[in-house]
Amino acid sequence: MAQPKLSAIAQIVASQEQTILSDWMTQLRDSGALHTGRIKEAELQTQGRAFLGAIRQGLGEEGGDALEPARKLLAEISRSRAIQGFSPTETANFVFSLRQPLFTAAQRSGGADAAQASWQLTQLLDQLGLYAMEVFQKSREEVIVRQQHEISELSTPVVKLWEGVLALPLIGTLDSQRTQVIMENLLQTIVDQGAEIAIIDITGVPTVDTLTAQHLLKTVAAARLMGADCIVSGIRPQIAQTMVHLGVELNVISKATLADAFAVALRRLNRAVVAIKAPAGADHRSAG
Repeated sequence: MAQPKLSAIAQIVASQEQTILSDWMTQLRDSGALHTGRIKEAELQTQGRAFLGAIRQGLGEEGGDALEPARKLLAEISRSRAIQGFSPTETANFVFSLRQPLFTAAQRSGGADAAQASWQLTQLLDQLGLYAMEVFQKSREEVIVRQQHEISELSTPVVKLWEGVLALPLIGTLDSQRTQVIMENLLQTIVDQGAEIAIIDITGVPTVDTLTAQHLLKTVAAARLMGADCIVSGIRPQIAQTMVHLGVELNVISKATLADAFAVALRRLNRAVVAIKAPAGADHRSAG
């Protein structure tokens, strides 16, 4: 059976639900819950009514976890708010602002169990508030990880420069996770395009240390296993000096600019870019 104190709370919520909801919405409005524009009053009231109903349902049932219905609904609300960009304070306030309306309702109900019910309410709301923050934080972390992955993919595009020639412009610091994404994108594009040469341009990489060089070598080795040769471009004088001091050897053809690397790639493919001669008399006609 449900504990007597919990049953008493369920009766308080059931008998004064509309009043509690009204007081709760007032608390939320006064705290600025609607000021950001992320949620409308009608949606907030719908969430509040559903949450109160879940508390009443869970506390009034016999056996089982009394807070399970409320936790389940609260998890959905917290995840939704994390995705929508709510702050941790706004999310926690959704639960903790219910404390005063419930206490007031318990006092109105009177009886010898009013004080005990108030204490029980404190414990319940603290548990639910902490649970809401746990779900919110976990959801925020999942959003951040997903966004980092998407940004990593967007920041490592593989560009087709010519038939059989790919370019991989790198921007920012290379770490193990990003190198894995780079390698996967490059290898898949080599297969899709049937490329023979891949130019890895590091003009946008601020520094090249031993670890960065190792990541580059792994990418070059993987591309070679797929049948594509690599050329590294964009090595600036400062990076060259650093690599010499560190004793780093890339063991791959390197060029100062992407244009120089592209020229090498074309020569390897027995291709050349030539200027188109203007038709005879073109200058004379344009002058006239």
